[in-house]
Amino acid sequence: MGHLDHATFGWLTPVLSYAMACIGAALGLRCTVRALDATGRSRRNWLLTAASAIGTGIWTMHFVAMLGFGVTGTDIRYDVPLTILSLLIAMAVVGVGVFAVGHGGDRIRSLLIGGLTTGVGVASMHYMGMAALRLHGQVTYDPMLVALSVVIAVVAATAALWAALNIHAPAAVAVASLVMGAAVSSMHYTGMFAVRVEVSPSTAALPGATAMQFIFPLAVGLGSYLFITSAFVALSPTARERAAYASAERLTEPDERAVDVAPPGYRPEPASAGTARTAASYAYPVGPVDGGRDHP
Repeated sequence: MGHLDHATFGWLTPVLSYAMACIGAALGLRCTVRALDATGRSRRNWLLTAASAIGTGIWTMHFVAMLGFGVTGTDIRYDVPLTILSLLIAMAVVGVGVFAVGHGGDRIRSLLIGGLTTGVGVASMHYMGMAALRLHGQVTYDPMLVALSVVIAVVAATAALWAALNIHAPAAVAVASLVMGAAVSSMHYTGMFAVRVEVSPSTAALPGATAMQFIFPLAVGLGSYLFITSAFVALSPTARERAAYASAERLTEPDERAVDVAPPGYRPEPASAGTARTAASYAYPVGPVDGGRDHP
């Protein structure tokens, strides 16, 4: 049996993968909160962003952690189509769970369905990614640890969706994201501890791409997506802020119904000259002065 190393780069990959999981969870929770305050197309767009953020964050966490995975006695390659499929599964199944919560009428039922669907989707992504491994040997799993990893994924997903429904304060969302990141990382490493590899030494070339050829560039690209989207969400006003802006604008707009009030005795100037009287005489009548004689 080959020796498995889950941190060939030391603490770099576990810490970085945990950070990616936290960022994806935080972004997904904030987008879900925004979706619950929105309606129509806006709600749908926020839910799509939440699904892509959570799915991308979990997938990036998994494969950043896999950068530190090594097996003594064999090289490791990754099947490119299966790896991409694992990303699509993560976003699609997480999307089903998020939409179940965002559009469900019964919150408890929606939460349970969404948590179960999202958790199974996270676990499916993990084991689909593991199925993309190519090495000289046979990979097997400890069934008990596999089952435990799935339970952790479901519990973590349900807790995250509950937080999205009930926690709106930014500080509370940040704490929930840290917990969600820890739960996702725990699920990943529980699943990895379930792995057993029986190495079959060989000099034959392995199919697929190395982690640095494929996984690293894709993880960097998705990580950049998370950071850019996080900045967009942070700068985008909430529904309450937009309502406050609209109310302030209505208060500062001039009232079109207002009418100018002229002083007593004022009459507008004539449209054209050519009359015997001057414009001043049209504007203000002059009272008698100097012994009753009018001014010309």
